[in-house]
Amino acid sequence: MNFTQMHERLRLELLRRMQRGSLSVSLLARETGFGQPHLSNFLRGRRRLSLEAMDRILAAQHLTAADLLPAPRQAGNESGDGEEDWSVPLVSHAAALFEPNIRPSAVQSMLPLPAAVLQNLTDRATNSRLAWQRFVAIRVLAADALPMEPLLLHDAFALLDRHYISLLPRRPNRPNLYAVRHGAHLTLRYVDFVCNRLVLRPHNLGFPVELIEIDPGESPGDLLAGRVALIISSP
Repeated sequence: MNFTQMHERLRLELLRRMQRGSLSVSLLARETGFGQPHLSNFLRGRRRLSLEAMDRILAAQHLTAADLLPAPRQAGNESGDGEEDWSVPLVSHAAALFEPNIRPSAVQSMLPLPAAVLQNLTDRATNSRLAWQRFVAIRVLAADALPMEPLLLHDAFALLDRHYISLLPRRPNRPNLYAVRHGAHLTLRYVDFVCNRLVLRPHNLGFPVELIEIDPGESPGDLLAGRVALIISSP
């Protein structure tokens, strides 16, 4: 990784923290001693920071240079039957939602999957989303398993394709299952878009349909962490 890439990863990480509400420009200015206009220009991509300035921000946010490195990507490993496996990082729901490039410290473990499973998946992403690390896995929580039973089970793993943020179905007459940002949380539901609202539909009809208003300047894809491409039972 070169300096330009590390610079951009720091910018995206700070924007992610601001989106989550744990950081603001004014707070960062107080922590680092930099002026708010200087920081705002950096966050908008209008100016670069010096190495000294980056070090000061890293220290203020309790980050290290290693936190800006991407997690191990889908590296091939030969399995016993000769088929290549890829490894996908298992991460928290927050990391799946907000981290374009998963930091090593955010990886809980790595899940091996046959390469053919991932290579055959179709993406439907905006140009900005194509810059994100594509595949991550999350654990299914009870709050999501119950409305989606029997499709989802508590403590199963859900493989997310974060390059698929279109509401077009991958297969005709079969709804896609998505990981959706609902407030500051991630939830797993079928999704439609009606009258400027995301409609979150459960599989279990005993649970209610939920609506999410799309804010001005946002698109439906902005609220989608990705399509659930695979459900893996927990061992």
